[in-house]
Amino acid sequence: MENNQQKRSALTIITIVTMFFLYAMIAFVTNLAAPVGKIWENSFEGSTHATLLGMLGNMMNFAAYLFMGVPAGKLLQKIGYKKTALAAVVVGLVGIAFQWLSGVTATFVVYLLGAFICGFAVCMLNTVVNPMLNNIVGGGNRGNQLNMIGGTLNSLTGSLTPMFVGALVGTSFAEKTISDVNIVLYIAMAVFVAVFFILLFMPIAEPRDVKEKIVYERSPWAFRHFVLGTIAIFFYVGVEVGVPASVISYLSNLNYGVGFSYETATFVAGLYWLLMLAGRLVGSAIGGKVSSKAMVSCTATVAIALIAAAIIIGNKIMVAFPSNWAFDMVQLPLAAVLLILVGLCTSVMWTSIFNMSVEGLGKYTAAASGIFMMMVVGGGLVPLIQSAVADACNPIMENGTGFLISYLVMIVAVAYILFYALIGSKNVNKDIKVD
Repeated sequence: MENNQQKRSALTIITIVTMFFLYAMIAFVTNLAAPVGKIWENSFEGSTHATLLGMLGNMMNFAAYLFMGVPAGKLLQKIGYKKTALAAVVVGLVGIAFQWLSGVTATFVVYLLGAFICGFAVCMLNTVVNPMLNNIVGGGNRGNQLNMIGGTLNSLTGSLTPMFVGALVGTSFAEKTISDVNIVLYIAMAVFVAVFFILLFMPIAEPRDVKEKIVYERSPWAFRHFVLGTIAIFFYVGVEVGVPASVISYLSNLNYGVGFSYETATFVAGLYWLLMLAGRLVGSAIGGKVSSKAMVSCTATVAIALIAAAIIIGNKIMVAFPSNWAFDMVQLPLAAVLLILVGLCTSVMWTSIFNMSVEGLGKYTAAASGIFMMMVVGGGLVPLIQSAVADACNPIMENGTGFLISYLVMIVAVAYILFYALIGSKNVNKDIKVD
């Protein structure tokens, strides 16, 4: 009996560590979109929609969630967590290969296709890691805490990816193409291959026997707090991705003297993800004691205040700030600093919103996870809307101010997240049988 208990404990630990590693992979693949898209933006120099076109790769990456969310949930129910993760890794390898091919052929459409395929992969991985970590310890605050810890690795990888791309491009990206960052794509492909074989030979604990016949009388859509939660996650991912992505465009288009280099812009944006790492470390430490509702309510309020302050202050106040890995200092608009501080707020939102949305869903959790992933398309649509607002405002505003005005889109998004935490997250459908 004791040996069986030890084996189960060891298997649980192995599964948790594996899910943490997949968390890191998700950020690595996803966060390639914005900095690489900025390089493709060179091809559209002079166009009044250059910012929007440069964000299309990010849009395609997240648009895949809309198509793959529900199928990923069904795949999870049919073949289990391990096989779904293996399939996701293969798909991701194909997507990165297409992005590499776009540099060889200098074809924007091929790049967009690669970003779309990568979106399928990260959607499938997200469908696996969130419910796995939540269910393996019985959900609740403990499940939230495990997802927070996994999120710290996600943030670390997310912060390093744009910084790495920026370092490869250097101080100017006017003549650069995607081929100049091939080393990043080679690393991504190598990681996918390695992870495939690690997963293939590693035992993974399934929360439920996938061969077990389960009867579903209702669907996750029958739960009001889940429906409102899917909208909250739509806006959240839009904020998480849109804030740092627009900081890159904002700083790249300012013109103080020699202006800000692409390396500086991506380094500063990368600090946003580093702050998310710090926030998730704190969140993982207190996640077992502080409720998801309290975390989101507090951080959403602070995020609204930071974004509003950035818009109001504009480019009026400059502060000394590191510009690269050597920590050379540069005079940076305070508005940009306030915007990257939003990373501390968004750090705890993903796992908290997910946990509030699936709390009490029982056997409907796997299906709910797939539907939930559909709404991650907000990470493509919300930044695209923000970019369109920026393109519309920039011709009539001075010195990049249009980018700051576009952050009104983010304030609306965070305001809904605050509403969900305070009111919409309550489970009013406890009469539905979930066993």
